[in-house]
Order: sequence, then structure tokens, then C-alpha cells
Amino acid sequence: MAVKKNAGRKSETFRKPIRTPKRPKVVPAKRRWGADVIVDMLHRYDMPYAALNPGASYRGLHDSLVNYGQNYPHMMLCQHEETAVQVAHGYAKASGKPMVAIVHNLVGLIHSNMAIYYAYIDRAPIFIIGATGPMDETKRRPKIDWIHSANVQGSQIRDYTKWDYQPSVVDGVPEAFARAYSVMMTQPQGPIYMCYDAWLQEAPLDHKVPLPSRDAARVPAPMAPDPAALDQAAEMLVAAKRPVLLAEFSGRGEAGFDALVKLAETVQAPVYDLNTRLNFPGCHPLNMSMVNDIFTDADLIVGLDVRDWERPTTKLSSTTRKVERITPKNCRFVDIGFGDLEISAWALDYQRLLDADLRIMADTDLAIPELTRRCRALLNRNAAVKTRIKRRGARIAKRHQAARQRWAKEARKGRNDRPLRLPVLAAEVWEAIKDEDWVLTAGTLENWSRKLWDFDKHYRHAGKSLGTSTQIGISLGVGLAHRDKGRLVVDFQPDGDLMFDAGALWVAAKHNIPMLVVMYNNRAYYNDWEHQIRMAKQRKTPVERAYIGMDLSDPDPDFAGLARSFGWYAEGPIDHAKDVGPALKRAIARVKAGQPALLDTITERR
Repeated sequence: MAVKKNAGRKSETFRKPIRTPKRPKVVPAKRRWGADVIVDMLHRYDMPYAALNPGASYRGLHDSLVNYGQNYPHMMLCQHEETAVQVAHGYAKASGKPMVAIVHNLVGLIHSNMAIYYAYIDRAPIFIIGATGPMDETKRRPKIDWIHSANVQGSQIRDYTKWDYQPSVVDGVPEAFARAYSVMMTQPQGPIYMCYDAWLQEAPLDHKVPLPSRDAARVPAPMAPDPAALDQAAEMLVAAKRPVLLAEFSGRGEAGFDALVKLAETVQAPVYDLNTRLNFPGCHPLNMSMVNDIFTDADLIVGLDVRDWERPTTKLSSTTRKVERITPKNCRFVDIGFGDLEISAWALDYQRLLDADLRIMADTDLAIPELTRRCRALLNRNAAVKTRIKRRGARIAKRHQAARQRWAKEARKGRNDRPLRLPVLAAEVWEAIKDEDWVLTAGTLENWSRKLWDFDKHYRHAGKSLGTSTQIGISLGVGLAHRDKGRLVVDFQPDGDLMFDAGALWVAAKHNIPMLVVMYNNRAYYNDWEHQIRMAKQRKTPVERAYIGMDLSDPDPDFAGLARSFGWYAEGPIDHAKDVGPALKRAIARVKAGQPALLDTITERR
């Protein structure tokens, strides 16, 4: 297949990236409005960006942001409310800082529902601002304010936000804002929703509204572990012959990432990283992620801020839904994290109950260093145990190296195959970016990037992708978080996901988010196609009919042409390995010059 090329915009016409805006001084006005108080709080809490889709319900706030607040937070126009929330989601995961998303009254809130739910289960701190038609019936416009408002608008998302509130008077805005910020940022973090009455925003402000003290503590101190329970955990970990450290959210920041390295090296235990965040360096000799047989002889599993303990420790038959435990019957479990604190009364994201031998409610940022200190003290008193765990570490390192060699060998196979094999594509991209200061956004190309790349720093990856129609928006947020640092942001972008909101490509061009998109284009919703294949085999129906309602072809979407129409540099379709490297070189040069770039790579169906 021939490679189509297009230079897109000339490099000399590129706009310089907009750097993270600094908080300006508000513009004094003879007359103030209710929405000005909301802007005062956004300035007080220094939130630089607000992703939004326009709506008349917050026209008062919009004007206050633009004029009184001098466009701070900097408004980022998005084509859909889901995209706006997802940009804030990706930014929060990648930066550890909250971002504002603004959604238009009831209908905009309903549009954003799924993105808010995913932010909730992914523990992303998003300050969602909404609005409602006036609660004062005399101020409502005919029809439109009636059909777009609800009695208790926050009830629409109350089951999957940490808190929601609608101040009834302007004097209630500062306290509610401060409380919302604290709730949002307290671990386990998550989205909150503040709903502002349209008339509250638009009404003249005839008195001074006091703001919270600048010196007040915005977030409480983290939750510390029980010392006695931590002593017990240390004793169990040092005594174990074949322990495994299982991590999910513990690497949400650099401190947790570094702390887990020290714990693993102290006790010479293998680490299995669930990749909800990047918890552990990929090439570390103790990294045994994606090697599930590490659990088959484990005598102790220590979960570190883990909810999804069951998937790696069981074997699932996708056809029959039968789940079998792969750990030995005598394997013990220690759970350190937030446990029941993040259980929703509505969503079932809390997973199956872990029958743990020891449960410690604590923030792992505090618990892991303390656990390491206690383990080190125990080991220093027992030379024989130190020798034993050193030998264990050497054995794990050999298994780690053998796995990496197998994966590298797999990436060398089938380089002449069309379409592209996933290991080959992952290897080609790695070869092109390995000397850059790179970041991977969400998708991992079915884990082949994790198998072949060196994830050596905590910021290399904000965590695995979520449901379909979430990745492009989240990737934009990750790109925004790293833009000012000059890092090369890479997105393995599924074709089906991008089809949900192709307009998100415009957001990157409009708001100067240079990033490299490498399409994971198998021209299908293949995850579901596989399920239909399983059903066909089980029921003995025609497997060749499983594609119906699943394929994305006839016509084949022209993603490169689409990207170019939005101001991106783009090439493709590309379906042979020999063409990938040169195309990557050209695309990366464009990204470094400040222009987003997309390569439409055609891949095998996996």
C-alpha cells in the first residue's frame, strides 16, 4: 500500500505554544456581578485551565471569566462536554493538579455523564462547574429554561462524584467552593460538581462577599497507617518465602513511585503493576508485570492501594465467565489503601470483596516508606534472611530478563507482514522516541509498549486507557500537562475511540497541544468482535459472520485526511514496517516545531 504524504501547515506558520497562564489581577469594575465571586475563588485556588462547551446557563460566569478575570482560568473550547471532562481528567492524572471543566445546565451535564463516571472510578480530581436555569421562576425564559433545568441537578451524577452542591445565595459560594476543593483533593481523590444558578451569576452584586483566608489549610493531612498493623505487615513480608507486591494507585505521584522501588529492593520482592498509574519502572529487574504465573506459588500478596486484586490472581474463561483462583490456597493477603472509603452505593466499581488476612486503612504515600523502614530494621537483625531474599531477587531478575528477551524476539518477527503486527509497531515507535523525553498518554498497544519500552520515570505514563470514547480526550489532557516541559507526548490512538469525537483533534490544534498520534487502526471495534467470535464458537454459529456490526470499513475512515483538515501534520495509511520509521521521523520533527502530528498506521486485529 502506498504511503500518502502531506506536509500540512508549513512550519513557519506555526503558532507558538501558549504557556500555562499566570494568574492575572482582576479588572476593577464600578459594578460587580454574582459570577465575579466564582471567579474570585477560581483565582484564589489558582486553577489555570477550564475546558468547556458553551452554554447560555453560565453566560454570566463566562463574561466574568473573560473580562473581570482576564480569561483566567484560560478557557479551552471543546466540541463536546465529554471531551471537556476528559481533558480535565487527563490533565489531573498527568500533573497531579486539578482542572476545571464547565458543562451547560442539565443537557450538558447529561452529555458529560460517562466522562464523569470514568473520572470517578479513575480517581481524577476534576472541579466540574455546572449551571441551572434560574430557580426564581420569574427570571426564567419561556420554555428553554424550563426544559433545561432540574429541581436537584446534582442528583444526575451524585452516585459517581465525591460531592455536589448548589449555593442558594452568592454569599454561600466561597464556603461551598472551599469545601468542594478539599473534598476533591483529599485521597482518594475524585470529581466534584458545583452548580450555580443562572440568576445568581447574573444578578448585580451590592455588597462585599468575604473569601476564605489565604492561610487556611485547603486539604487535610494524609491518612497515616496504624503502627501496630504496619509492624505485623512487615513481619509477614520479611517472613514470606515468595511474596508479591501488587500495585494499582500507589504510583499516582513521584513519591509513591520512588517509595515502591525502595520497598521492592529492600525485601527483594517482585512487583506486579496493574498500570492504573505507572507504579514501578518497567525495566527494573524486580518488575514482573504481565507475568501472571508469578502468583501461582505466591505465599503472600501485599496490595498497595489496590481495588482490582482479582484480575491478576485468577484465570477467566471469557466464554463461560468462570473465574478460577491461580494463587495457592495458603496464600495470604495484606491490603494497604483506602478500602471501603471509595465504595459507591450505586456503582459496582469496588470489585469483589478481598478476604484479606490484614487490612490497613492508610495513604500509601505514608504507609510504604514506613513499611520499608520496618522491613529494613527486621532484616538488619537477621543475616540469614537477608541472604535468602538476595538470592530470591537474583532469581526474579533472571525471569524478568528472560521475559524481556522473549518480547524483543517477538517484535522482530513478521516485519514484512501487512497489516502491521502490534509488537513491530511498538518497537518502531520506541526506536524513534527512546532518546527523547517522552510520555505515553493512555493506550499501551495491548501492552506491547510496556513490554518493549523503558518506563524509567514516574511521568512516562499516566495509566492505562479506559472505556471506548475516552482516550483521545484524556490524551489531550496529558499532552496539556506536559506541554510546557517540552516532552514528546505519544498517543497510540484506537480508531473506534477517535470516531466517537473526531472533533477533539481540532482542540489540539486550537489550543496548541503538540502531540504525536500513532493510530492503532485495525478498522474495527475488535474488542467486541472477539466476544462475538467466542459466542459463535460456543454456539456453533458462523464465525465469519461475527464481524457484522463491528467493522469500521467500507468506507475506510481517512484519519490522516481528517487530521489535516483540522490543522495537523498527517501521513497514511501506512501498513508496512519499512515505512513507519521515516514517517515517525518526519512527524516528530513537526511536533517539536509545535504542530500536532498523526500517522495512520494500519494494524492487525488484536
